[in-house]
Amino acid sequence: MNGLGNDFVVLDVRSHPLALSDDATRAIADRDKGIGCDQLITIENPRAGGDAYMGIRNADGSTVGACGNASRCIGRLILDETGKSEVRLETPSGIIVCSDAGDGRITVDMGEPRLKWDEIPLSEEFADTRQIELEVGPLGNPVMHSPAVVSMGNPHAIFFVKDADAIDLGKIGPMLEYHPLFPERANISVAQVLSPTHIKLKVWERGTGLTRACGTAACATGVAAVRRHLAERKVTITLPGGDLDIEWREADNHVYMTGPIEFEFDGDLDPRLLAGGVVA
Repeated sequence: MNGLGNDFVVLDVRSHPLALSDDATRAIADRDKGIGCDQLITIENPRAGGDAYMGIRNADGSTVGACGNASRCIGRLILDETGKSEVRLETPSGIIVCSDAGDGRITVDMGEPRLKWDEIPLSEEFADTRQIELEVGPLGNPVMHSPAVVSMGNPHAIFFVKDADAIDLGKIGPMLEYHPLFPERANISVAQVLSPTHIKLKVWERGTGLTRACGTAACATGVAAVRRHLAERKVTITLPGGDLDIEWREADNHVYMTGPIEFEFDGDLDPRLLAGGVVA
């Protein structure tokens, strides 16, 4: 499945529990020798009263707490399966609620953003996370600087720039992902504000790399733009894969993400991949 080109291998392990190693995840995610994906998602039996539990692994095998585009995909599956108007998905970062928005789109209540330095987390204290001290490029003439930092169940650093396409995120992203300020690594985004209701976004996703779309990055960017007085609470985020509608509601402080999903194909998983091997 994919959400705006951010693609996933989805394994339903509710009837047959499966212990996935990091090697197996990397083998499945390998685009040359495996199936190929940005993240590997497991649908598991609920643990805390939800409709299903969603496990999330990046292509490098690392486990993460949230994935917005995958949430829409799994939300669609569980909505169809249960016939409910909304479903509750358990994730490592908490419960999220998914509902049908019509026209093939799904809305996900991503919950409240986390804005304190130790919640994101950062390795040192910043009183104001709307913009922290971090520069990229020559001293005194940085390419970009002063990112906003937000957690949407995973850490994000968002640099607001004049021209997102002028930034070589494929080069800068890996260095910033592992910057000492981010003890759990970070997703790195460059955002270009086109209008108070429209933002262009490019994302380097930790453990994955350049991605066509990142739902939590879009949510984090919407929040950051409001906090910096750059955008309204309802905004369209344009990523390389397409558009997401983001709303940070003042009434409940929750972030709502709406966008499309696509079911690509299903099939049987080669057991050699589960063993961490390669398929010739």
